[in-house]
Amino acid sequence: MLVAASVCPCPPLLVPEVAAGAAPELDAARTACSDALAVLAAARPDRLVVVGPAEKAGRGPHPEGARGSFRGFGADVAVRLGRSGEHGGEHTPVAPGSESPDLPPSLAVGAWLLERAGWSAAPVEGLGVGEPLAAERCVEVGREIGASSARVALLVMGDASACRTLKAPGYLDERAAPFDAEVARALGTADVAALRALDAELAYELKACGRAPWQVLAGAAEDAGLTGALLYEDAPYGVGYLVATWS
Repeated sequence: MLVAASVCPCPPLLVPEVAAGAAPELDAARTACSDALAVLAAARPDRLVVVGPAEKAGRGPHPEGARGSFRGFGADVAVRLGRSGEHGGEHTPVAPGSESPDLPPSLAVGAWLLERAGWSAAPVEGLGVGEPLAAERCVEVGREIGASSARVALLVMGDASACRTLKAPGYLDERAAPFDAEVARALGTADVAALRALDAELAYELKACGRAPWQVLAGAAEDAGLTGALLYEDAPYGVGYLVATWS
């Protein structure tokens, strides 16, 4: 049974060591993510599943304790999925050649958020989902999670469009702002049907990597009766970042 969910963006720039001098620009997003994790902890789940977009090598389940790093983004920061207490909340420098490829970047950001929050409310596991995964399959995966007899919480990682400005990674696309607005409305109101109906092809064209994870959430939450709240909505760097909670 799904008892709570939080949606957070997944840019490695959330990690201050990656963002470097630009780190303060995402302080509000980091604060919103912290508030969202507090909602998950308050739900007292039996297990937490972190769901995020992944390339082929990172797709599928990732067990608690799986490692990742941000060396590929220029920062010697390592993370572990769950079990943050073993690090005492500190981020461990990565020794050259020792980084693990296990966690895709989105789940590494999720692990970093949990470690930063000192998460200890429940065991953690990860699930990397491919961007091309059809909406129907995403919903099926979510239903399987939601059908668990345990009290399950979801941390759903994913960004909205990357086409909000001329300098955005995907350049300016006039369809981006309306797409992001509808996603923000759906996440803020826990509108399962609207998430399920998101156009996968349009999301791909707008480089919205959160589409598949959001549809996993839609499947998991179908019969949960949760209420949504939108905590953050902005498009720094021309990319839509959203933070929401369902409880």
